[in-house]
Amino acid sequence: MNSHWKLLKSDIQVELSAIERIYQVVPTMDTNLSDIKEAIVIGYYLHNLYNAFESIFRLVAQSFENHIPDTSHWHALMLERMGRDIEGIRPRLLSESAVEALDELRRFRHLFRHLYRYDLKPDGVQKALVQARRLQAIYQADIATFMHFVDGLGDKL
Repeated sequence: MNSHWKLLKSDIQVELSAIERIYQVVPTMDTNLSDIKEAIVIGYYLHNLYNAFESIFRLVAQSFENHIPDTSHWHALMLERMGRDIEGIRPRLLSESAVEALDELRRFRHLFRHLYRYDLKPDGVQKALVQARRLQAIYQADIATFMHFVDGLGDKL
């Protein structure tokens, strides 16, 4: 395996470690989010969780597609691409279920980033938390399958 693929795997592993650390502090789905301060703290972690996943998406896009779109909807487009096999280039990074859960987190992250315009709704945080926990049960297998593909690339670039 050449250094490019080794570096990609290493960079993805760094983000996966960050994801695991975030999951260690994110509470279970039955958390009562009636306290706005608790909802804000959990929202912060969910925001960071999506950011870590998006960092993986950028690494994959830079390594394979060699283009990250620069449009007003690039976040949604990049996530959608991670759920697609790109013939002759790479397999999908994520299953449909993972993409659905991450899309909910992506929308939540956007709202959270713009909180100065809105009030944070605890039910919105709860909805994102449910998707984060759903994602936790499936993302590792998806990414392990992708990493296995990268292992098979050998000296290709």
